[in-house]
Amino acid sequence: MLSQLEPAAVLPARDIKRARSFYKEKLGLEPVDVREGEMRFRAPSGAEVLVYETENAGTAKNTALLWMAKDVNAEVARLREAGVVFEEYDMPGLKTENGIATTDQERAAWFKDSEGNIICVAQEL
Repeated sequence: MLSQLEPAAVLPARDIKRARSFYKEKLGLEPVDVREGEMRFRAPSGAEVLVYETENAGTAKNTALLWMAKDVNAEVARLREAGVVFEEYDMPGLKTENGIATTDQERAAWFKDSEGNIICVAQEL
């Protein structure tokens, strides 16, 4: 059953070369596998993220990928130094201050990758 298998995230990219540059230069990620029209990243836990080329990139309006951090402030600061721009939200139930939202359960910040995918970095409280 699926409970015995490892999941992997899948993200679309209109321009795989642009995406590879963004993930390497802005996020510090080096792909472990590169093929025609796709690349894979692997987290220390073994979880994988596949980025593949498609015209559908950036069309989702929801969080596509979540990275858990021990210190969201430090991670946001590091990403900002690398040129990542964080989203600001002000809606019922979610308001960011300086790019970070705080709830009873977590602190979280969202940004878009070079392909328009919404990515979150969060810290459990």
